[in-house]
Amino acid sequence: MQELLERMMGNAGIDRALAEKALVIILDFLNKEAPQDAVGKLLEALPEAKPLVGQDSGGFGLGGFGAMGALNEMTAAGLSMEQVQTVTRTVIDFAREKLGEDEVGRIVGAIPGLSAFI
Repeated sequence: MQELLERMMGNAGIDRALAEKALVIILDFLNKEAPQDAVGKLLEALPEAKPLVGQDSGGFGLGGFGAMGALNEMTAAGLSMEQVQTVTRTVIDFAREKLGEDEVGRIVGAIPGLSAFI
């Protein structure tokens, strides 16, 4: 998880606290919207992140609004639209490295609107 957070910080120009908050929002979103077996594999690649999934991300309870809810939570946390896209791409790229293109394709394909962020 440290490696992923460092990539998020470097790529988006954000501090650790904001990178962690964004990662929690993204993982919560994926956990709610993506195929559970694929998300399970991603969480296995990020064992330190497992306890974070399902925690209150400090958002406005917008989880039911899919990709737009996650976007709103990340912008409310202080990320610009460009930073939202950057951190999302960084997480997806990391997932591709760990899971392969087929599994990530299943995740992205199952979530309406996600492809707009990557």
